[in-house]
Amino acid sequence: MRFSFEQLRMFTVVVETGSFSAAARQLNKAQSTVSSAIAGLEIDLAVELFIRTGRNPIPTAAGRALYEQAAALLERCQAFEAQADGLAEGNPTELNLAIEVPYNMVMPVLKGFERQYPYVDLTIRHPVYGDVSELVLRGDVVLGIAFSQINYPAGLAFVRLGSLVMTHVVEAGHPLASQSAISFAELERHRRLTFSAHVNKLPTAEYLRAAQTWRAENYMALLEMVRAGMGWATVPRQLVQNSLSRGALVELSLAAYPHTDWHVGVDLLWSKKTRFNRVEQWLKSSFEAQPISDAIEGQRINPGVSS
Repeated sequence: MRFSFEQLRMFTVVVETGSFSAAARQLNKAQSTVSSAIAGLEIDLAVELFIRTGRNPIPTAAGRALYEQAAALLERCQAFEAQADGLAEGNPTELNLAIEVPYNMVMPVLKGFERQYPYVDLTIRHPVYGDVSELVLRGDVVLGIAFSQINYPAGLAFVRLGSLVMTHVVEAGHPLASQSAISFAELERHRRLTFSAHVNKLPTAEYLRAAQTWRAENYMALLEMVRAGMGWATVPRQLVQNSLSRGALVELSLAAYPHTDWHVGVDLLWSKKTRFNRVEQWLKSSFEAQPISDAIEGQRINPGVSS
């Protein structure tokens, strides 16, 4: 190689600080060391990097062009070193999670993970048939976040993260939109649209029946069908709050629940056999410290799901 990374580092700092002396102070080196390194780099590359006729060195056209390349190369080298350091400390290269609640609920933790462990890849699985506990028990994922179930398998451990209000909604032009105190019998006369994972999984959902049911494997598809007036659906209220405020969707009032919201718990799941490494433990502790509720503010709906 015709140059060293130390030479490139000195070169970029000289450009950024505007002088050899300022670069030397920032790098904690003698000015003569910096000047010699830059001179050597110019010889090695056979390119003049600075004009030295004035008080301070001015990058030449070649110097300005090579600075961009050098800065990008140093950034990649720093990323390489950081990832190597993480691997040397025993960090995994990737983690698998299962999440069935709207993703905006967990985005603060995921953003924190990105900052803390930028070189650990995450795969987030969105279970289609409510099999979060199955994925955790099989070891396919290290952690799962799911709506609470009545009885978990003996091999699972869990902690309650909070709860979300589930609401029944239709498009504003749907026949149910103009009715009040709707009975279960009336609901049954109209098509039910449901997120596949929740068909028969949510507590008390056994009362929600319909002669015809259409299933969607994600919230985005489900909400598009609701907006098209194809039927009624049960979704987390926070997911559709904007649409309710605009009047695009209407919240149904069920006669059986005149005075209460339908709260459904949200749990963090893991296998009792798991021995968490440092990265996994950081993620688990961060999820435990992040309450999930309809009161969370300052968050946007998951980009894949518009309310």
